[in-house]
Parts: sequence; C-alpha cells; structure tokens
Amino acid sequence: MKSNKVIDALLGLAIGDAVGVPFEFSSRDKMQANPSTGMIGHGTYNQPKGTWSDDSSLTFCLAESLINGYDLKDISEKFIKWVDKAYWTAHDEIFDIGFTTSIAISRLRDIIEEGNLDELKRQKYYGDERDNGNGSLMRIIPLLFYIKGKPIKEQFDIVWEISALTHRHIRAAMSCMIYLKLAEKLLEGKNKIDAYTEMRSEIIEFWNEIEFSEKERKHFNRLIQSDIRETKIDDLKSGGYVIEVLESSIWFFLNKDTYEETILSIINLGHDTDTSAAIAGGLAGIYYGQRGIPESWVVSIARLDDIVELGNRLNEEYCDNNKGWKILLGS
Repeated sequence: MKSNKVIDALLGLAIGDAVGVPFEFSSRDKMQANPSTGMIGHGTYNQPKGTWSDDSSLTFCLAESLINGYDLKDISEKFIKWVDKAYWTAHDEIFDIGFTTSIAISRLRDIIEEGNLDELKRQKYYGDERDNGNGSLMRIIPLLFYIKGKPIKEQFDIVWEISALTHRHIRAAMSCMIYLKLAEKLLEGKNKIDAYTEMRSEIIEFWNEIEFSEKERKHFNRLIQSDIRETKIDDLKSGGYVIEVLESSIWFFLNKDTYEETILSIINLGHDTDTSAAIAGGLAGIYYGQRGIPESWVVSIARLDDIVELGNRLNEEYCDNNKGWKILLGS
C-alpha cells in the first residue's frame, strides 16, 4: 500500500498503543520477569489483539478535525463525541479514560453548551500543577502537520491552545512543543541525533525569547539542558506525569535502532505502557516509516483501513505539495 509521513505517524502511535494496552499498570518488576515480545490480546482490559486505547482515539479526533482547518470548537466537539458515543474507538467502546481528561471534556461540554466559545482559547490561562499528566502529549502528533514550518512562537501558541483543552499548564504544553519540534526535525529528514541536538538548541533559544521561567526550565533539565541519552535507564520512569513519559519516550527512541525495539523496550518499563509506547511510537513511526513496523503488527491493528484513509486525508490537506513526503510501500 502507499504511505506517507502522516500515515507513518498515526500508525506508529496506534500500533505502539495497541502493543502496550495489555500490559498497562504492570510493574517494572513484573515486566522484567515476563517481558513483552510482541503484539498480543487480552491482558489488563481483556481486549482483542490490535486494540488501541484513548491515546489513539483522541489523536484521530484531532487529526480528523484538522482536515477542515484549525477550530477549537470542532476539536472539542469530537472529544465530546468520543466520550458520549465512543467515536473513533477501536471497537465502539471506551475502556480507558484518564481522570484529568474526563474532567476536562466535561468542562468543554459546559463551555460549548453555554456558548462561551472564547473560553476555549482562554483555557491555557487556568492551568495548575494537576494539569501536567501525559494526556495532551499522547494525542498531539497530528498537530505537527498543521504547524510545521511556522515560526516557533506561533507554533507554541497553537500547541498550548490544543494542549489546554485537556491539560492547561504551561509545562504540559512545553512538553508537547518539545516533542513536536523533535518530530518536525525528523520530518525534515534529519537523523535522530542531529534532530535531537537541533531541537534542544532551538528550544533553549525560544525559552530565552519568551523568558520562560527558571522554575519551569528545571523540569526539563535532563532532556534539554543536558543530553537525555546520558540518563541511566534505571532513572527513567513511565507513569502518568508528562515529564516522565517525555523523557522516557525520547530516550528509547534515541537509544534503540528499530521501531520494534523502541516499542517493546519502553513497554517493558511497565506502568503506563500504552501511552508511553504511543508517544514513542509517533516519533519512531515518522523515523522508520510503515515499512519499519513489523508487518504482523500492521495487519493486526484495529480499523487499519480507517487509519490509512484518515492519514491520506490529512496528508492531502497539509503535505501533498511537499516533495519527497510520499513513499511507495510494497503492495
């Protein structure tokens, strides 16, 4: 089949998510004793093989909305439709939803019902420490194709608005910005080490431009001010905190040589396995392409045709005129 970098990103994320779903909440000790070796079914949620979770559902909702332009109301309505009608789920049911995301989507529903749509843009001003879970980072990758090539300040303003629909704190938004800036460098064809080096430099320059507080900068010390590759694996975490999963996803992406190794290795940290693998999978999907993902995983993923169609539509909207983005895969 034909693929492109949008499909690569969406499949990379969803397949990582699906490989991780059966192991969610497993401890690191349990994963080390019985590590993941491939895509399986059942496990934590007793779901069929190839089932993805809320991570992918919200990603697909964002991707579909962006096809028709940038509209916070439409994005919010798709998130609400996911909750109310199991929209963009693998098997027409929701089996996993984060607490912060659930509360936030209820808030979005109230805002829309009251008709106070300007509040959607103002959500980023109301963040507190409780808004620093990984729930906006896990769904942010489609935004790459809308913001690519824009000035970084404009990119961040958009990223924070999208992040703040569910996770309003600037730390969650900056985590999304770092992730997308690395993805943008990969999209430009950089090797992953150069992409990481350039991202760090541009982020620090941006921080200086906006006078990003030292209080917040310290949370990114291992990833931006230092080289995350020097962090020992035993010091990585994979829980629900956005900094943890940002660090671990980039660490495994940089230190492993294939999509499969990246996904299985981060899952074997345990805990929030589906989200960690989804976030790492988005980067690895862009970098290695669909051809780099085990074929047995690709053909097993739920709603494969729908994901490919969605990727093609988003690609046509934002990427078709960029030479070299389309690649021909084996039929």
